[in-house]
Amino acid sequence: MIDFTNLNYLKSGNEKQKRAFEVLEKYQVFEKLKAYSPVLAGTVPIGIDIESSDLDIICKVDLELEKDFLDHIAIAGLIPADVDANIENLVVRGEKSIVLNFMLEEFPIEIFGQNTSSVEQNAYRHMLAEYRILQEKGEDFKHKIIELKKQGIKTEPAFGLLMKLENPYEDLLKF
Repeated sequence: MIDFTNLNYLKSGNEKQKRAFEVLEKYQVFEKLKAYSPVLAGTVPIGIDIESSDLDIICKVDLELEKDFLDHIAIAGLIPADVDANIENLVVRGEKSIVLNFMLEEFPIEIFGQNTSSVEQNAYRHMLAEYRILQEKGEDFKHKIIELKKQGIKTEPAFGLLMKLENPYEDLLKF
């Protein structure tokens, strides 16, 4: 099993994964977010991304200290001065969350913070389950997922369709 908590796996991945590694290293994204236990989650790490896929970076953020988190990002220079960033506060499945979206070179970046350990957040847990399923079901299944995503279907619902899951967001957590 790949250690998804260490970005080095990207160096031996597909072209997009290698490029993602280069950009994340160049801008020292994970170094600058180190205090928040960043983990790259989503479709790029498991190779089911499409052209519009972003780099999802999940972090453990105490949202009572949200201003400290945003100040840290500003002081660290994580988002280049000439880049627009969008910041949203929302509730995801009952939990307060913060989302920052911006571009680094050709990659849309999404930093997602919750007051939960990064490896316990649903995004990470879904990715692990999806990875295991992809390993088990093979390349044909993987290509079907990618095709559904190209049609605009989000990742978890795509797995749900192919696996006949009633509630893919909950059911994937059982894998």
